[in-house]
Amino acid sequence: MTESSLTPIIKSRGAVFLDRDGTIIKEVNYLSRIQDVKLLPQAADAITRLNRQQIPVILVSNQSGIARGKFTESFVTKTHLYLQKILAREGAYLDDFFFCPHHPEAGNAPYRKICDCRKPAPGLLLEAASRHHLDLSKSYVIGDKLIDVELALRVSGKGILVETGHGKSEKEKIVESKINPNFIAVDLYAAINWVLEELRRGRKIAENSV
Repeated sequence: MTESSLTPIIKSRGAVFLDRDGTIIKEVNYLSRIQDVKLLPQAADAITRLNRQQIPVILVSNQSGIARGKFTESFVTKTHLYLQKILAREGAYLDDFFFCPHHPEAGNAPYRKICDCRKPAPGLLLEAASRHHLDLSKSYVIGDKLIDVELALRVSGKGILVETGHGKSEKEKIVESKINPNFIAVDLYAAINWVLEELRRGRKIAENSV
């Protein structure tokens, strides 16, 4: 038995999980061409702020276009590599990428099925937490749909709705859905401002309690 196997993994840090379309990049409805990948204003700056604080930034995305036959898994992977490239030009990076290729009703096997990774099911977050040793209760999920907020609530994290992408129309569904975001932000940059302020307040409270 190795020393590393005897040492418990301390999952003390949270992460910021980001939706892709309508949150980081422009929503184009089933993105199927690399040339249509366009960063939203200040998205790279927002991610850079988290990078500087050494806070893991992880993309989690439903990609049912795979099940629907609009593009392939390899195209999604290629898209994420390209996204990482254009973020790097702005001094930003994502720590990892997770996506769900399934849909419960569209397409054919193996993609047509009820799965545990299609948001708001927590499968993608659980996989990320296992790979990166994260505490999901200390994490944030940011996206332009209420399923992103619900995803956060399912793992006892905090959910932020951005008004880019589908955000404004999703905002109108809050009362009926009873899914309440911890914060509603005009865009990703404003959302990250709120997250960083939350973390600052938490640190101050911890320091004062010592």
